[in-house]
Amino acid sequence: MKKQGILNSHISKVLADLGHTDMIVVADVGLPIPEGVKKIDLALTLGSPSFEETVNAIAADMEIEKVVIAEEMKTQNEEALHYIEDKFTGCAIENCPHEELKQLTRKAKAVIRTGEAKPFANIILQAGVYFG
Repeated sequence: MKKQGILNSHISKVLADLGHTDMIVVADVGLPIPEGVKKIDLALTLGSPSFEETVNAIAADMEIEKVVIAEEMKTQNEEALHYIEDKFTGCAIENCPHEELKQLTRKAKAVIRTGEAKPFANIILQAGVYFG
């Protein structure tokens, strides 16, 4: 049994299988999951687990070189925007219209659905390369 890092076996497997530039998504309760993309549903109740809690756990276990968020987050979820800006100071942060972000999720290896119930609390995490 693992004693550190991601204990969820589905997330752990996805992270272990990622290659350079592969993408995963951490999503709120409302983001549509494209057909054919693996869905890992963590949602228990509204707000649980939270977007931040989930992103923190994944970021501790994944080499991330770029993140993508919706432009709408700037005006409709400033709390999440500030969290992302503080959390990902060492990598590129890109933004695009929410409709474009939804299209990008089709390329993801997995979408991890949280219980987050705040608007535009979605992020695409692009894998970097870890050389130790």
